Amino acid sequence: MTTATKKRLDVRAAVPSDVRGIQRLIARAYPGMPNYSLATIRGQINNFPNGCFVALYDDRVVGYCATMRVSKAMAFAVHDWDEITANGFGTRHSAAGEWLYGYEMAVDPKLRGLRIGQRLYDERKELTEELDLHGIVIAGRMPGYARAKRRVHGPADYLDKVVTGKMRDQVISFQLKNQFEPLGVLENYLPEDKQSDGHAAHLVWRNPYVDPDEAPEMRVPRGVESVRIATCQLQARAVENFDEFIRNVEYFVDVAADYRSDFIIFPELFTLPLLSYETKKLTPVEAIDKLTAYTPRLTKELGRMALEYNINIIGGSHPTRADDGDIQNIAYVALRDGSIHTQEKIHPTPNEAFWWNIKGGDSLDVIQTDCGPIGVLICYDSEFPELARRLVDQGARIIFVPFCTDSRLGYLRVRYCAQARAIENQCYVVMSGNVGNLPNVDNMDIQYAQSAILTPCDLPFARDGIAAESTENVETLTMADVNLADLSWARAEGTVRNLRDRRFDLYHIEWDSNPDHSHAPSGGPVPAGGHNAPGGG
Repeated sequence: MTTATKKRLDVRAAVPSDVRGIQRLIARAYPGMPNYSLATIRGQINNFPNGCFVALYDDRVVGYCATMRVSKAMAFAVHDWDEITANGFGTRHSAAGEWLYGYEMAVDPKLRGLRIGQRLYDERKELTEELDLHGIVIAGRMPGYARAKRRVHGPADYLDKVVTGKMRDQVISFQLKNQFEPLGVLENYLPEDKQSDGHAAHLVWRNPYVDPDEAPEMRVPRGVESVRIATCQLQARAVENFDEFIRNVEYFVDVAADYRSDFIIFPELFTLPLLSYETKKLTPVEAIDKLTAYTPRLTKELGRMALEYNINIIGGSHPTRADDGDIQNIAYVALRDGSIHTQEKIHPTPNEAFWWNIKGGDSLDVIQTDCGPIGVLICYDSEFPELARRLVDQGARIIFVPFCTDSRLGYLRVRYCAQARAIENQCYVVMSGNVGNLPNVDNMDIQYAQSAILTPCDLPFARDGIAAESTENVETLTMADVNLADLSWARAEGTVRNLRDRRFDLYHIEWDSNPDHSHAPSGGPVPAGGHNAPGGG
């Protein structure tokens, strides 16, 4: 009889559920340097899932590396860490890139005797060969440079002495043993790396199975990664009770599921009809408290429908009084795996702030679904470009915009901004709005909507950048199939390549530090730079 024990050390592709373990590893590996936010690590994995690896020892994350594909021009040009990695998110990954660029490597300092860095580099090389890439480019740390600074004539001289064996550097010497060749020094690559005095060794490993003189094949396969989306343009109508409201919602969930939709989205404030059967006139504060009382039943019903109908439901938004007493406008997202997620509205409108005393949220992150990461921007939030960019940096390819507007002018503000977000982020944006009126409910006197599923404006997409749109002010369900693979093609080979072409040498968005308290891990500042352990790059 033979028996086998569980393997203690495993190296595999990183997944979003690893992000907290990776963040803790970075803190152990680089105690004197700024750590990544969880959102940034999530973006690294979502933007190139095949290029990020973790090493697990007794189920604990003890090694991590992140890579992306880039062009030769980008890989070999003079650059710094912020510029080439899109502030650490890896958003400049290109499916057409012929070189693999390694920008993060971390190993638990207590376990370096297990050759974890070597194992991760073997994964990088195997990936390079599997994808027929020309090689790997990294910017390796020079942790011995600061100590040897007075004995050499600058970082280039230090690198030359290490290459010729006159000096030894923990990282560079490791890279040389791994057949990496020096290209030179990238000065001020990562100012936070005090041991390297901010500099890095520009190094390359060439794939022996690819002819270096062969012209790169720059075509990204136009694959199919189809997702069916339904947007519900919902009629605001009086109801007799909560059960009748749920029946109205469930009707559209049922129809969308019959058409095998992956997502259905409802409008902002779609629960306000629950106030229509109150017997007395409510003040705004009383109305909020009434709605808040429905929150447990609402989330329970959304979760039930998502499971029973096998569909992901973006539950518009629902005013809710938080534990600290603040009133927030929150989207409840029920996934067909049974989980419930929330996304706060970051920017309440002046009307919401005045009539409902709604406060803005302070956390915005992607939600991981079975169709990939998505984002939610509630109405007014779609008019702030930095919010959509944060979601796309984390890997979102679909952004859902539930909205509630009273006039055509208000609607067009949301519509034009949603279309702009689709273009500048090369993603899909799905809008869902209310129509009709609720005469006895404040702030729901009239509504104007034309819900739509919007696309980037480039060759693979619909002629007008509109995959589908509803008729104005009519209750209806509008559906369309979108191909997520077209986004990968457009980002790599499109007429314009907004994500890749951002000028990170001139500007970037930096989020303030805040605690984790949203639907998914977030928080922490955007990191000031990457880290290269004894594997470098």
